[in-house]
Amino acid sequence: ADYLTDRKSIEVPKVRREGNGHSLVLKGATGHNLKTVTAEFPLGTFICVTGVSGSGKSSLINETLYPILRQHFYKSVKKPLDYKSIKGLEHIDKVIEIDQSPIGRTPRSNPATYTGVFTDIRKLFSDLPEARIRGYKPGRFSFNVKGGRCEVCQGSGMRTIEMNFLPDVYVECENCLGRRYNRETLEVLYKGKSISDVLDMPVSEAVGFFENFPKIYRKLKTLNSVGLGYITLGQQATTLSGGEAQRVKLSEELSKRDTGNTFYILDEPTTGLHFEDIRHLLNVLNKLVEKGNTVVVIEHNLDVIKVADYIIDIGPEGGQRGGQIVAKGTPEDIAKVKKSYTGAFLKSELLGK
Repeated sequence: ADYLTDRKSIEVPKVRREGNGHSLVLKGATGHNLKTVTAEFPLGTFICVTGVSGSGKSSLINETLYPILRQHFYKSVKKPLDYKSIKGLEHIDKVIEIDQSPIGRTPRSNPATYTGVFTDIRKLFSDLPEARIRGYKPGRFSFNVKGGRCEVCQGSGMRTIEMNFLPDVYVECENCLGRRYNRETLEVLYKGKSISDVLDMPVSEAVGFFENFPKIYRKLKTLNSVGLGYITLGQQATTLSGGEAQRVKLSEELSKRDTGNTFYILDEPTTGLHFEDIRHLLNVLNKLVEKGNTVVVIEHNLDVIKVADYIIDIGPEGGQRGGQIVAKGTPEDIAKVKKSYTGAFLKSELLGK
């Protein structure tokens, strides 16, 4: 409500980043409705690719640029749409697309396993005096292998009921009561908490709980910083929304000690997100750029577009009447272009309604 009444709003940055002086230049893209498009992507900036639906945004980014980079870095077999040349590849060292697909398709996947923090937590539990006396290794605290898990539900904490023509229904395991582990494993405690208690802990609480273990603390702090403090470490991946899954992936990227030459691509990341979530997402994307990386976002949302360093506006219309770069530059530059729909909306956003 605060956003709707203008008590809160997403701030426009006072200065736009100019990047690191290098650019990725894609020349002569002609796939689908693209009309021999040449696009420049200033590296080290936050770039928005805008335009009406069907204007050619996905053709340029998802079907031309991304496959070119995948072929170059990972020898991918997917062919890009037709283009003439690309320059500047030597200035980036990898490409990563971060979408809203689930971080796992079964209840066994969760934020702790996806980010790798669970491996460190299991190691911590296996190093406790009680675990050493019993001869427990890290595997004892895994819910995916025999030994420490509840064998009735095989460590999922849930029983699956098949519904034939309907989706499967998950009910709490009557043996372990959803705790995933057998009684002996749950007797090993760290600061009064079992491994199951840790999985049920919200990220915001876990940050303080593990503050003396830098490796664990760093990953949890990053998860918390992307606005996911309310989810539990063991929350089933299947219950996370698309926006939440995307932010788990982003936190994984943020916690990496990378080279700062990564090229990130996100396709409409704000779909289904609340204003506050958008603010969190923008904070994360800006942190990635501040590390020296490049972030390219295909976006309709003006709250995102107005904070970009550089915009590539494709149009002017959709289909055959699109496929051209209508305007490029900072949001202030785009706002001056009369035939750009994005520019018209930006003008009112930047100059006030």
